[in-house]
Amino acid sequence: MKFRHTPIACGLSALVLLLQGNAFAQQQPADGAGDTAKPKTQSLDAVVVTGIRAAAERSLMLKRDASANVEVITAVDVGKMPDKNLADSLQRVAGVAVRTDYDEAEKVAMRGTNPDMTLILFNGHTVSGGDWYISDQTSSSRSTSLSLMPSSVLNSATVYKTSQSNILDGGLAGTVNVTTRKPLDEKARFGGVVSVGGVYADLPDKTSPQLSATLNWKSDDNRIGVIGQVFAEKRYVRRDSASRFAYGASSGWDVINTATMKGITDASLAGSSYTAADLNGVRLPGSMSTEFVEGVRDRKGGMLSVQWRPTDKLDVGITGFHSKMDSDNYGRLTSGAMYSMLVGKAEPFGAVTAAAANTSSGGQQVFASIRNPQIVEETTLYGDKIRVLRGATIAYAPGTTPQYIGNSEGFFRSGAGASSGFLDLDATYKFSTDLKVKGLFSTTRGVGSTDQDRGLTYARYGTGVTFQLQGVNDAPTWSYQGAGPGASPVASNYTLIATNAPNRYKTVDRENSLALDAEYQQSSGIFQSLEFGARYADHHRDHGRSQLKLKSANLTAPDPALAVAYPGDFGADLGQGFDNTGFYYSRDFLRQYFADKYKATTPEFERLVASEIALRERQGAIYFQQNLETADGMLSGNVGLRYARTIVDAQIATPVPTGKCLRIEPAKTVVPCAAYPTAIVTAGDGATYLDGVPFNPSSGTLYYKAPQHKVFDDLLPSLNARWQVAPDWIARLGLSKTLGRQNYNLYGAGFTGQACTAQGCTVNGPNPALEPMTAANTDLSLGWYYGKRSAVVLSLFDSLVRGYPKTGTVKQGVTVDLLDNQNVLQTYQINSTGQQRARIQGAELSWEQPIWGGFGLQTNLSYADTSVEDGRPMVGASRKSANMVGYFETDSFSVRLAWNYRSEYVNSTTAPAPTANSQGLSVVQGITMATAPTVQAPVTNVALTVNYSVTPGLELSFSGTNLTNPARGQYRYSELEQQKLDVSGRQYYLEARYKF
Repeated sequence: MKFRHTPIACGLSALVLLLQGNAFAQQQPADGAGDTAKPKTQSLDAVVVTGIRAAAERSLMLKRDASANVEVITAVDVGKMPDKNLADSLQRVAGVAVRTDYDEAEKVAMRGTNPDMTLILFNGHTVSGGDWYISDQTSSSRSTSLSLMPSSVLNSATVYKTSQSNILDGGLAGTVNVTTRKPLDEKARFGGVVSVGGVYADLPDKTSPQLSATLNWKSDDNRIGVIGQVFAEKRYVRRDSASRFAYGASSGWDVINTATMKGITDASLAGSSYTAADLNGVRLPGSMSTEFVEGVRDRKGGMLSVQWRPTDKLDVGITGFHSKMDSDNYGRLTSGAMYSMLVGKAEPFGAVTAAAANTSSGGQQVFASIRNPQIVEETTLYGDKIRVLRGATIAYAPGTTPQYIGNSEGFFRSGAGASSGFLDLDATYKFSTDLKVKGLFSTTRGVGSTDQDRGLTYARYGTGVTFQLQGVNDAPTWSYQGAGPGASPVASNYTLIATNAPNRYKTVDRENSLALDAEYQQSSGIFQSLEFGARYADHHRDHGRSQLKLKSANLTAPDPALAVAYPGDFGADLGQGFDNTGFYYSRDFLRQYFADKYKATTPEFERLVASEIALRERQGAIYFQQNLETADGMLSGNVGLRYARTIVDAQIATPVPTGKCLRIEPAKTVVPCAAYPTAIVTAGDGATYLDGVPFNPSSGTLYYKAPQHKVFDDLLPSLNARWQVAPDWIARLGLSKTLGRQNYNLYGAGFTGQACTAQGCTVNGPNPALEPMTAANTDLSLGWYYGKRSAVVLSLFDSLVRGYPKTGTVKQGVTVDLLDNQNVLQTYQINSTGQQRARIQGAELSWEQPIWGGFGLQTNLSYADTSVEDGRPMVGASRKSANMVGYFETDSFSVRLAWNYRSEYVNSTTAPAPTANSQGLSVVQGITMATAPTVQAPVTNVALTVNYSVTPGLELSFSGTNLTNPARGQYRYSELEQQKLDVSGRQYYLEARYKF
């Protein structure tokens, strides 16, 4: 081998300086192909793609020539599919699954893992994104919401299933690099695309516009170019649900205990084949509920890219992107409280502790009984046999006055939305024919916020409920007795119990990064090129929640005549035979109702410090990668090493012991606390501040921020080998160690997930000492590329994960006093997070085949078997997924029909760690087992697109998504324990696209 020592020495010296200063960052090559062993195949823009068949040929060529195991999709693939965002596009790749919110794919997961373990890059750098929904805003996960990224921004996307050293660290399971278009790579000097259309959503029965436009220009000498894009896409959404959701212990599932459920007696079971003792320990649903949610997704934004090539050696580019989505949403709930009825408790928020209010009829506590029970045996997901109550009447004795049987509420979340944006400045300079250096500076910011979350909660009173569970994808049947009309809050059966002070949420995620990458062409025997580089990123994650203060604790119920009933078709796609009635007050009424209910204090006093996350994470890395290829091209690949450093600084909200500090009233002189000088005495943290009520400086809990500083170092080796076994047969081996950083909430949250049951209260606490997850990965694949658009590829993979989070199992041995959701001070046991091992093993099989006369088929199957050290299932892991796409194409007409399947998986928020409750142990019928997580049932979906070219420049397109209107079911220990069922309806798009 012959090296030109001067450039290499200079480059290595620069790397040493960069490591000492943690100054620069590695970036995935902007072309996204990732095969550095063959420079001629690196650029995704080297081949002009026209039509479905040409796109399939292009993708297969890139996959065949790459050293790593990759998948590639292009803008043509997207344009010929009903893909409305990037997650829609990616879900058809083998080994990729998506999490769907309402009717649109949003989060991307790879090979049986949660979305947090997949790294999403744009032009080789991370992108900060916001979440539009409250639960995601508060979860503080690392997953990227692609609902903000319309599919029209994509030039190509490369899915890396095996890692290599020149890929940005952070993708434990895999990495997706999305590239945007480069102006000087455009074929035409001047051109563009304008798309005008609309979408009809059949469940909300509303139509809204879809607009986008792209314009590109470049100079005659191909030295400077510009691409601009704008988009405005609006869509109405609705979700109808039947669920177990309710307040307190009524939510979800529990077990029958005749010692506390004193209405269950041998006498009450007369006529059935059971005695009271037979029912002990039987699982029962705590409630029967419906949820009616309406919202909007109004996405607007654009992208601008400028490229300048003053000489053949220098290429400079700047790319800016911004997307904002307004997502106001209104959720209504009508819930039962069967568990409360059975234990004789009348607490209107479902509490069943000894201190909770008792039922009362004639001055005596009363207990509901179970009549006509239907009990079946289930096999849990852990293999145990337990019994489940599938149907019964739960009612009080005749003559009992109406008792608390559930709740009705409506919460309007105005100002909900998310935004995401980035600005790139990149420059590539060729020092010689052998040495090329690229620098990239990127800044990105994402925001998720809800301006006001406010609503009314009613307690409902009646005498009983009859229910019968159905299949996991059919709503149960049920009806209430003695509960009055469900469509209006009449005073005889409803009492207003809460006018919640509006809550505000805001999460800001931002990062600045700097990268330097160099490639030195060796052309010396098997040694083809050497890549080396460095990266530095400064990342901040801040989450805050605040609460406006009510003027008075007095509740003034609105006029029931102003209430609006649920629409007549509510739940029509869920099944038949359940009580689908409900009521709510309009958005405008809630705005007016709350306008004079709260008063101005100060932003500082409105803070809820316990909910805050303030975390800074600095990432530094250096790498080298040797690219190899034999003279005959039969064997190629790369070997490399990446060193990554992660520095975590967290400010953790920690409770001040009761009585040690005094809270400062708004507008009063601030007096620091002597015992805890850093205590945030100016924050209200949920304390009331009512008119006419003396301020109590000792009420509630005060917090101080405790700083935590941790440094983690990781070495990440990788090897990729490509071997042409025979003509058209390609074998690959990938060995690597990958890194996945823990979610922000595990590092920096205060105390979250407050839960109270009859056994007491628990709360999750952070553990800033958690090390990043790592995975030792092996990937083997064999592909038969027997035609330009024909291939069969089999991949086998194995990943051993270390550091997988285990939440709620490490008792810190201390308690904390916190306010519950009723502003009552409770003592909570603190659960923290430990770490454990996990394993992912599986296979993927893909087949692409043109059939005849423009017809073709693309299909893939994936299987991933996951296991976690504690025996619980891995969150977000689907064992099976499948895609089948059939297409037909001529020069002027094309059709694609896509079928997608994903098997069951443990559902959660975007954060990968299960909640503390799901990490606990339960004893059911004498069997000790892990408390059941919520499992998303298998779901199948179908999408269609039809394109017709009226003229060479004008194309009409019709597409439909969610065409089978799938009901998405959730369950607990088995499908016999249905937890939730929802539908979101179909969407139909009609667009006209003009290209010039």
